Amino acid sequence: MTNIAIITGRIARDPDTRETKGGTNVTGITVVTDRPARDKDGKTYKDENGYTAKESEFHRVTCFNGLAKTVGQYCSKGQLVSVQGRIHYTQWEDKDGVTRYGTEILADKVDFLSRGNGSGDDNDNQDAPEID
Repeated sequence: MTNIAIITGRIARDPDTRETKGGTNVTGITVVTDRPARDKDGKTYKDENGYTAKESEFHRVTCFNGLAKTVGQYCSKGQLVSVQGRIHYTQWEDKDGVTRYGTEILADKVDFLSRGNGSGDDNDNQDAPEID
């Protein structure tokens, strides 16, 4: 059995990087994907500007260790990325005792399909990994 997820989209906001008490680097990103919107009859339609209307989905992606460092350092909002990993489901109780559920992709690989904006001066990404 396999659990493989592959998505390609743009990063919705700058990465959130942290380190656990055990020293593991963790970076979270949100990747937005689009698909054509459909009407009640299942047909695509045009928006007010004449373009095919789209529906967006937001995917939580979590990276660990070396991948977390690289994504945290070189990725930024608006950057086009391709993510390969596995779907992970979580369940927890919030402070009010309500059971909550979540879904995320645990990334094995993140390919940079465009350069990020960097987090400082204009030369921040000059040492970023090459784009094929």
